[in-house]
Amino acid sequence: MAQKNTPGPMNSEQLLALAPQLLELLKGVQQVELQNVTLEIGDLEFFIPSSAFAPQHPPTLAPPAAIQKPTELIRESYVPQVTEYPGKIREVTLGATKARGGSRSRTITIGGATAPAYSDRLHPPVHPPIISLDVFDMTVSLPAVLRENVKEVMGDPAEWARMNVDTFGADMITIHLMSTDPLLGNASVAQAVKTVEDILQAVDVPLIIGGCGDPRKDAAVFTAVAEMAHGERLLLNSVTLDMAEAKTLESVATAAHKHDHVLLAFTGLELNNAKELNRRLYEYIAPEQIVMDLTTVALGYGLEYSFTIHERARYAALMGDSELAHPVLSAATNAWAAREAWMKMAPEYGPRELRGPIWETVNALTLMLAGIDLFLMMHPAAVLTIKDVIRRLEMTKDIPTEPLQDWVSVRI
Repeated sequence: MAQKNTPGPMNSEQLLALAPQLLELLKGVQQVELQNVTLEIGDLEFFIPSSAFAPQHPPTLAPPAAIQKPTELIRESYVPQVTEYPGKIREVTLGATKARGGSRSRTITIGGATAPAYSDRLHPPVHPPIISLDVFDMTVSLPAVLRENVKEVMGDPAEWARMNVDTFGADMITIHLMSTDPLLGNASVAQAVKTVEDILQAVDVPLIIGGCGDPRKDAAVFTAVAEMAHGERLLLNSVTLDMAEAKTLESVATAAHKHDHVLLAFTGLELNNAKELNRRLYEYIAPEQIVMDLTTVALGYGLEYSFTIHERARYAALMGDSELAHPVLSAATNAWAAREAWMKMAPEYGPRELRGPIWETVNALTLMLAGIDLFLMMHPAAVLTIKDVIRRLEMTKDIPTEPLQDWVSVRI
């Protein structure tokens, strides 16, 4: 039997011998498919000439000396846009000199704004904000940082008022008749009148007369004080819608009209209530005898909402809402109701001696930008700071009207 030969794998010499035949067969073939072929390849090296990616004709660069440098900055002028508003805040005068039936050394006028507060640096408010410092007619619990400034006079409201004017520069004095509260001292109306009379003799600045919050007791006290201080143009703080419900609003408003005083209309963060209270007061007194208190909320407890209410009221008044076109008072002292202003806290919050005055300052500064005309304040450092800010905001001289050419290195 013949043996069949099975071809084995080809060696390299046999492959080289077949090469010419393979080349002849592959002439004109563009694609070759290999089947059952195994290639063993080591490292591959690719050589790409750098000239393949180089531009054929590189651009000619101008020599550095040919580049032109700017010789001056582009100048742009600033033309302030002054917005005219149809409305105006009424002017209210507090205090009366001897020539006008009172005993004050000067009067204070607030209001008169024709534009949002400090919206135009070249046109500051007609009358800058005024600061009144608080006095209490009884011993009250005060944070240590407040008490240390007045502890020597806390038992004497008249001396307390004198210190606030002579030492701390108060424009006005607010006497809070807290002792008249039926739930506290329940002091008599006659005692309250005597306290106000003593303060009128101790200082010659206009006064704000604060009640205890009871609508009936306040009405009795305000009516008697108004009669005693006839012609002094006091600001009676305050009348409320609760007085209207208690049917005591008419007696206070009538006394204010008869004896030439001003009423503070207090409402709680609700403009419709503010308008309603003002409408009720128009039946008895002139609009120029009304100041509004829309409520001040402390920093951290709703100050942003209080700011919004005041800003809305001011814009509405400037746009022609006559029922809101009154000067506005803010009790910046409400900042001390925030525990962060006086309580002991972690070191990173800073010392209470600074934190409290800063809290009051921020309250006042925030609402001043919403158009507040009259502040109730307590801490001397906060008062000095706000007075300094007001002075700076009132500066109309030495204000640069040309663009600052070198704004990067300019020293302000």
